[in-house]
Amino acid sequence: MTTTDTIITPPSDSLRRPTYARLWAGVPRELGFLLPVLPIFIAGTTITATLFFTGIGMIVLIAGIFIALAALYVARGFGIFELMRLRAAGFPAITAPAWDRAAPRARWFGKLFAPVIDGHYWLYLLHTMVVNPIVGVVTWSITIVWTSTALGGLSYWFWQRFIPLGDRGWTFFGVTSEFFTGRVTEMDARTGDSIFFLITGVIFAVTLPFITRGLTWVHHQIARGMLSAWTSESLRQQVSGLASSRSAAVAAEGTALRRLERDIHDGPQQRLVRLQMDLAAADRQLDTDPAAARALLDEAMQQSKDALDELRALSRGFAPPILMDRGLVAALESLAVRAAVPTHVTSELPEGMEVPPEVERNAYFIAAEALTNVAKHSGANTATVLVAVEGVSEDAGGSAGGSGTRSLVLTVSDNGHGGAAEVEGHGIAGLVERVHGLGGILDLTSPDGGPTVVLVRLPL
Repeated sequence: MTTTDTIITPPSDSLRRPTYARLWAGVPRELGFLLPVLPIFIAGTTITATLFFTGIGMIVLIAGIFIALAALYVARGFGIFELMRLRAAGFPAITAPAWDRAAPRARWFGKLFAPVIDGHYWLYLLHTMVVNPIVGVVTWSITIVWTSTALGGLSYWFWQRFIPLGDRGWTFFGVTSEFFTGRVTEMDARTGDSIFFLITGVIFAVTLPFITRGLTWVHHQIARGMLSAWTSESLRQQVSGLASSRSAAVAAEGTALRRLERDIHDGPQQRLVRLQMDLAAADRQLDTDPAAARALLDEAMQQSKDALDELRALSRGFAPPILMDRGLVAALESLAVRAAVPTHVTSELPEGMEVPPEVERNAYFIAAEALTNVAKHSGANTATVLVAVEGVSEDAGGSAGGSGTRSLVLTVSDNGHGGAAEVEGHGIAGLVERVHGLGGILDLTSPDGGPTVVLVRLPL
């Protein structure tokens, strides 16, 4: 039974055009970021500056070194908190640095002193002690003035009645009108002030979304420059990942070749040698003992039949014709029919989607190896294979034919006794090497008592 379902992911808010309504929708989150800026940077500056300068002043003592190090760790905490607040404000997430990259395999002592040679810690300290306080004073002051003016102007008509006017003979509205028009406007003081402050409040309220978005954007840009991972680190990590994937691919290929060589040597090759010996013996006895020769020929025919069966079994390690002719789903269904354990295949691939041939071939082999492990080790009486696509294509609407950040997801599960683990030289380890070589991810879940679930993501 096969089901199809098209997976379409809606575009994120960050990719939409920021209309005025969306600007207003972001005001509460942006105010939630801007209003606490003052107490946060006061706490950050006070704590980090106290620790850092105390540690520098006591640097001749052992304790001073650890106090200065504590300032770096505290600055890291405030920096990470800043990134979290920006994300909560609705801005794109900023990737934090990999903090253990300076001493990934060092002992605890080396990890403790790693911040000294890590430039990110010093940037976080500079941001917490100097940059954020300077920028924060400006952005917090503008936020308070703009918000209070908008709220006060819009509500002045209500609470102005509780403020005594005394003998004041002028109004803000009258003074402003005279300044711009040159004419004196006679108007009741309360009415004139209410009109003036209402107009002012409307202007400040209308522009409030632009102010909060702009001020939060300033903090976001500074955080991108000082608190994010460097591009060189990302490139270095990608190069390392590619090198690791290449090594895994080479190792997986070598393992597969050695396994094929061993299977051919132990199976068909031995039967063909026996076949050659039986035919030679039958040829020698053909004239002297026809009955014995016939028995040998019968045995040779059986040997040839067994060798043919073994070669057919080995050929399943290569791409079967049905995979090339009818695609991955049909090949998986054919594999399920031949499986030792009753297997059900479900497809959630978008209709008309074309999977790259290399991904199809490897997905088929992964499913075949996983079902072999189910038959050999799980003790299960049923298994399921699910194939789907995860992610969305880059073209509009996520059409099936497009290309983008998508992955083919293959899930093989059984109702066996569980307890499967990755052991070097065994089936799961081979699957991990193959998946890693393709740049994919394999997740194994197999608690004692089952079920066992092998989930593989192969990038498209």
